[in-house]
Amino acid sequence: MEFNDVIHGHRSIRQYEDREVSQEVLGRVLEAGIRASSSGNMQSYSIVVTRDKEQRKKLYTPHMDQSMVLDAPVLLTFCADFNRMRKWLELNDAPIHFDNYMSFMIGTIDATLASQNCALAAENEGLGICYMGSTLANCDQIGELLNLPPGVVPVVGYSLGYPAEAPALRDRLPQHGLVHYEQYQDYTDEQIEDIYKDRNEKGWQRYMDVPKLKAMTEELGLKNLAQVYTIAKYTKESHLEYSQTILNYLEKQNFMNNEDSK
Repeated sequence: MEFNDVIHGHRSIRQYEDREVSQEVLGRVLEAGIRASSSGNMQSYSIVVTRDKEQRKKLYTPHMDQSMVLDAPVLLTFCADFNRMRKWLELNDAPIHFDNYMSFMIGTIDATLASQNCALAAENEGLGICYMGSTLANCDQIGELLNLPPGVVPVVGYSLGYPAEAPALRDRLPQHGLVHYEQYQDYTDEQIEDIYKDRNEKGWQRYMDVPKLKAMTEELGLKNLAQVYTIAKYTKESHLEYSQTILNYLEKQNFMNNEDSK
């Protein structure tokens, strides 16, 4: 495929053909991920490939019962990983740390960069993907199922397989609403209305076109897309709960040693 076609043709795929992804194709996808940029070339991430149907059944619940966990032939989980780096340091008589929040963020960025390289390579191979926010939200449960040692945290994951659907492209905010030159320019109310105009209309219409989603909005008395996001999809209570889950797991996985020990 042409590079621009890959970039501009991205869509989330939730329905997959009953067809395996060959190891040859998967190897090319993973190799693309390994070529991603990395902080200090430390490559502080790991990729867990899950093909086994029984293992995917176990992951179904922590992935919030999303059907593609079972229907896609492959799940990829990208983890922030300083376990490997710390072992290498120890073997070479170097100071061992990378056990703080900054280290977690470096690993998270490295893992995310690798995930997007893999995603682009996968779509170039004719595969489809669907990112799953449940990877981070339920990182503790997923980490346990993936047997992750201290120093490793799952942060990004998606289903992978041959698409059995061709959903319409989703809308995006206009470039002028996302890009700032030289310095951040805060928004006026009028600019916000302009930036979100199409999003408000197209996003709301998407909910109205799906009977289950329309019924949900009516039951909750929602009047616009902004209310959908904060009353139905991403409530304050859920974000606080997930935040605490992540913080607790970071402590368990040895990423919260943020005090100077001197």
